[in-house]
Amino acid sequence: MYKTRKRAVLISINVLTIICFIGACLLLLPQKTSEGFSWITLLVAFIVFFATVFWGNRFRSFLMAKVRKDTLETGETVILNDFIDRLRFCYSLDDFYVVIGDVLEKQGDCSVLLIDRTKNYILYNSPNRTSTSETVRNKLDQHFTESWPEGFYFFDRHIGVTTNYRKARGFFMCCDGYHLYVFCRYTRLFDLDVYKRLYEEYKRFVSRSRTITTLSEISATTKEWEQLAETQQSFLPQKIPNIPKLKIATYYRPLVNVSGDYFSILPIDSSKTLLMLGDVSGKGLPAALIMGLVMNTVKIIEDKEDLVGVLHAIDKAIKGMHLQDKYTVLFLSIVDTEKMRIRYINASMSDPIILSPSPDGYRIKPLTSNASLIGILDVGDVTVAEKRLFRGDTILMATDGVSEVMDDSGVELGDTDIYKKTLMAGAAKEPQQMVDDIVDLIMKYNGDKKLHDDVTMMIAKVGY
Repeated sequence: MYKTRKRAVLISINVLTIICFIGACLLLLPQKTSEGFSWITLLVAFIVFFATVFWGNRFRSFLMAKVRKDTLETGETVILNDFIDRLRFCYSLDDFYVVIGDVLEKQGDCSVLLIDRTKNYILYNSPNRTSTSETVRNKLDQHFTESWPEGFYFFDRHIGVTTNYRKARGFFMCCDGYHLYVFCRYTRLFDLDVYKRLYEEYKRFVSRSRTITTLSEISATTKEWEQLAETQQSFLPQKIPNIPKLKIATYYRPLVNVSGDYFSILPIDSSKTLLMLGDVSGKGLPAALIMGLVMNTVKIIEDKEDLVGVLHAIDKAIKGMHLQDKYTVLFLSIVDTEKMRIRYINASMSDPIILSPSPDGYRIKPLTSNASLIGILDVGDVTVAEKRLFRGDTILMATDGVSEVMDDSGVELGDTDIYKKTLMAGAAKEPQQMVDDIVDLIMKYNGDKKLHDDVTMMIAKVGY
């Protein structure tokens, strides 16, 4: 549709330009005399020609932009365009699953199935009737084998390949043994030209994720990466400092030897302590480099009570590395056990909370985000938030590797009642006991599967 309209606009504008030029010449140019055209006549002809071409090009650009907006940037096609834009920043299958959920499932109401045909293993399926149906999977296994040619295709309601785009009930893409099936009842409403772009971006993602996976596997087995991991862990606190009226416990488990997760505990004086926990985007060496950079920046900065200044210093340091698409989310706070206050900046961390005792049990007080991603966006004006603390309050900081652990049905731990109950029960215990309870829950909830992300948390109990 887009190419058809684009071609129609180009032809129409060219024809219209010629007609306008001829008409203008007939109206503006004087009749030929016996001595031929004068210099003035030729000058007018040139002016008319260039004016016609100039305004014709301006009008063509305007119409081309309108055609693009009407076909690719409005209506249902926006969903696939958003998916393509998000796919560009996916580096792992876990990133891919998040984009599928956010765009294709929530925004597009599609059902998605991702199968590794070389291993005949289902990597992802949407939790609905279509993608979990054995009948549907059997048909896919029969129709689309491992040897299926790479490319993108449409299938009908019988899950067979169709060339009739109007009867399509979904599409699928094959690349390097990965088959991605998208079931969508309104497939016919997507502009046809978006599929080629989608497939090309999907190919780049598959290649990119396989490369990163290979590097991660190498990093888990080679001595050089083990040495790097040891160096990286030296940036982290080697033991929890003894702080009056503040008990702290931590947990740190990298997915592979090196990690993008980090935390820091830095006493400022007898009553004030800086607590920080964060997560760098992506995996592997680039994430490890940013992690070390952040830790070193915070360690050497003089005025640690100036949280805004600390945040800007971290942002400047990351941007100075010029590593494409690298950023960090982090929670930066000062706990004051004398004034019983916590001052904090939450730069897009999703999980920080305070569990506060009350007559009815424990109340959850979220420490909501008040700053953007650090290292990739313009930080802008940041206001330090502040909350009152009470004796017995428990502060929980965790990376998304804790709450986003999934069970076999794809439900995240952070969305379950058992996670909330574990937090409520653990808030009455010592911080280390609470950490142990959460770790046990993560392992049981994840089952025998390999974890897909680093797991890091810090728990601080106030007033004891």
